[in-house]
Amino acid sequence: MVQTEPGEPFTDPAQAAAFLRQFHAEHPGATDPEPRVRQVLDEIERTGTYRHTPQELSFGARLAWRNSARCIGRLYWRSLVVRDLRECGSADDLAAHCFEHLRLAGNGGRIRPVISVFAPDRPGRPAPRILNAQLVRYAGHPRPGGGWIGDPAGGRLAARAADLGWKRGDGSFDVLPLLVQERPGDAPRWYELPDDTTLEVPLSHPDHAWFADLGLRWYAVPAISDLTLEIGGIRYPAAPFNGWYMGTEIGARNLADADRYDLLGTVAERLGLDTSSDRTLWRDRALVELNLAVLHSFEAAGVTMADHHTESQRFLRHVAQEKRLGRPTPADWSWIVPPVSGGLTPVFHRYYDPPDPALRPAFVPRQPW
Repeated sequence: MVQTEPGEPFTDPAQAAAFLRQFHAEHPGATDPEPRVRQVLDEIERTGTYRHTPQELSFGARLAWRNSARCIGRLYWRSLVVRDLRECGSADDLAAHCFEHLRLAGNGGRIRPVISVFAPDRPGRPAPRILNAQLVRYAGHPRPGGGWIGDPAGGRLAARAADLGWKRGDGSFDVLPLLVQERPGDAPRWYELPDDTTLEVPLSHPDHAWFADLGLRWYAVPAISDLTLEIGGIRYPAAPFNGWYMGTEIGARNLADADRYDLLGTVAERLGLDTSSDRTLWRDRALVELNLAVLHSFEAAGVTMADHHTESQRFLRHVAQEKRLGRPTPADWSWIVPPVSGGLTPVFHRYYDPPDPALRPAFVPRQPW
């Protein structure tokens, strides 16, 4: 059997066989899986790995979404648009396809769930990596006296891009460039995102005109790009994917968390709230208004967004649907329950099938080179 170099991935024949049998089991009318299993095991024996058919790749990518224990939006897993870009090998081409991903997913505001699957790691040939956590994210700029301008979560990548020659700005919502590394030891290449790839929504409030004066905004497509897609023992280290936002992701986390934009104090001050004591619940009141502004703004802009009450109900529909089909629904309670008014949502009042770290296909943390 062809052996991989130290540190390189190796395709597990047992995982390959298990995935192929599941693929056939979930496709009514499919033929006997064993000839395909034997073909793949022989290919692994000869080369150390194998190649998915387009149908296997699409099913595996959708199944990875269905298996994502932290995602509340899995009801629509079958609707994922799978872009097969396995032949793309250069950083320039990968960046261009990522930009097209954002255009396709943005869809003029009617957000589509999309995944772009680039080349897999192969024995002795690691595939390119995207260094960004998301295809779109805002830069963070450290203040000389402490603190941040912009998003602290984007501070490290902004510094790395600046070291490579990117001219960083000094604003609160500067879009980071895309960084792509083709091979271990290579310097990453950076690419500015074209304007037509970054759909952004300016934030306002339905009842407070001053809110728009804060100059806040957020991008429409949350495309995760730092996880490896693992299907049947094959690892795809560049496979950016997106659904659409739930309002609390922006209003209760990105804009509110103390280690992100930390805006609750600003909103509370403009609302005239008493911030002298935690017992006035000023943070809670400011948080609700911030989330209301996010939902209002996306709706006014015609951009797809779910609220946490509706998405909770949809998730329980997904759980019931999977149960009827005889399948478990692994779920991480701490991620499924929304960070605002959790006890008011139906997902709060129940237990779930525990997450299984060995469950595949899956999106998994990327292994370092």
